[in-house]
Amino acid sequence: MTQSKPSDVEPKPLAALAPFEEGDFHALSDPLSRDPQYNDRRLATRRKLLSIANVALQRLSADAAASGGELDLAVRTSLHHPTVFNHMKVKRMWAYVSRGKKEKARVKRILGAELGKDLDAAYRNAYFCVAIEEGSLEISLKVHPDAWFDGQNLVHRTTKEGLGVWLALLNSTPGYRLRLDNWKGEWICGQITSDWLREFFKYYKPGELGLSVERKWPAPSGARGAALDPSVPALLVDELRQLAPLYRFAAWSQESDYLFGQRT
Repeated sequence: MTQSKPSDVEPKPLAALAPFEEGDFHALSDPLSRDPQYNDRRLATRRKLLSIANVALQRLSADAAASGGELDLAVRTSLHHPTVFNHMKVKRMWAYVSRGKKEKARVKRILGAELGKDLDAAYRNAYFCVAIEEGSLEISLKVHPDAWFDGQNLVHRTTKEGLGVWLALLNSTPGYRLRLDNWKGEWICGQITSDWLREFFKYYKPGELGLSVERKWPAPSGARGAALDPSVPALLVDELRQLAPLYRFAAWSQESDYLFGQRT
């Protein structure tokens, strides 16, 4: 019998934010990450992440509207069961908040159909991320190597306007780290200097390397009490909101239109 491709339909979010439990982390450990008996447990985790991302989306959109701007965003979550698409193991689960249909359509009109079709995958856009692994929780803003147009927009904007605003935004998020793809080096937000940021942009190549601004909360086995606190989901929503100015500066949009390096 031929195995059919697993459904990627988003599950129903929880009615309210719910705290993480020991099982949310445990089901992502080896060898449980490969065990389909834990799919239901991971589905419960997926719905928790979806609820956090949905609340964050609402808050991000409201914050933008209050400042006279607009954010068209949509939420996607990762698969909770082992498949060939996750190498038959689920060691990390996440929710993306990235461009919505309206904004993707606008970008596609400018890029053209051939380039614009790449936008359909969430990771090919700059995105907010909330993630869980066996030993940690993560909040991040990511620009994947394949989101070359958002990366190029950032490069062109900082080239035209200078590094001052981007530097100030990064340093306004203490506890986070600016990272370049999977390099070992990192730039600690709150301590980044102009020289360090110039060094970063010397190596950053959109389309070849990704960048992230991320923060991780350790949650090792036997010491997960802080991560299981009922206040954590709301905290993660607030942390995602804190990254919004960085997203609005870097991602290509009507308010940040520097992709072709010709805007005034």
